[in-house]
Amino acid sequence: MSAYYTLFKHVLIGPPLKGYYRPWVEGTEHVPDSGGAILASNHLAVSDSFFLPLVLKRKVVFLGKSEYFTGKGVKGYVTRSFMEGVGTIPVHRGGGRASEAALRTGLQVLQGGELLGIYPEGTRSPDGRLYRGKTGVARMAIEAGVPIIPVAMIGTDVAQPIGQAVPKRTDIGVRIGPAVRLDAFAGRQDDRAALREATDSVMKAIAELSGQEYVDRDSAQYKRELERGSKGT
Repeated sequence: MSAYYTLFKHVLIGPPLKGYYRPWVEGTEHVPDSGGAILASNHLAVSDSFFLPLVLKRKVVFLGKSEYFTGKGVKGYVTRSFMEGVGTIPVHRGGGRASEAALRTGLQVLQGGELLGIYPEGTRSPDGRLYRGKTGVARMAIEAGVPIIPVAMIGTDVAQPIGQAVPKRTDIGVRIGPAVRLDAFAGRQDDRAALREATDSVMKAIAELSGQEYVDRDSAQYKRELERGSKGT
């Protein structure tokens, strides 16, 4: 565990957050004490990425968009420092080579025996519902031979609605479920049908933990439709 991560979690950020928000957690026994594993979570707010590591003993590594690390001025410095402090690795978003690079980075984290935090929806939910997962989570788990631990963030969207910088005080929780094992899909990391089936099983497990309504469509695409609709009015 890096000194920077330890400083943020145990000195600068962790204690004040725990003291003020008092987050609760269920199911920590499902997180392995060692070895690579994927924590696949719903995504309701930016603060998901620091409340989840806060309730676990092990370090959680996230893959974050590279824009978090390239900002200018004081705001850019603060954002970059924070993302580095909570264990975020910068990756370029998009398809093709960018997606493949993110996948390879995630595999390196897993093969190094670490916990990798992933939001299979790919972006924050625009309305609190759970959207279809992207298949990269299943591909990484199959290729690395690691379990996927489903996670449900509870209340972070109430504490930090989209556009609000600092979460307000409300009940925030983390619910962790039993591992989803993809042993039956071994060797099929390039089979699109298998990846979709495996990913859907993960999203079903997350939905059961979170109680969210499931929407079988791409969240990012839906967001773009909402933005076009708002501009047209």
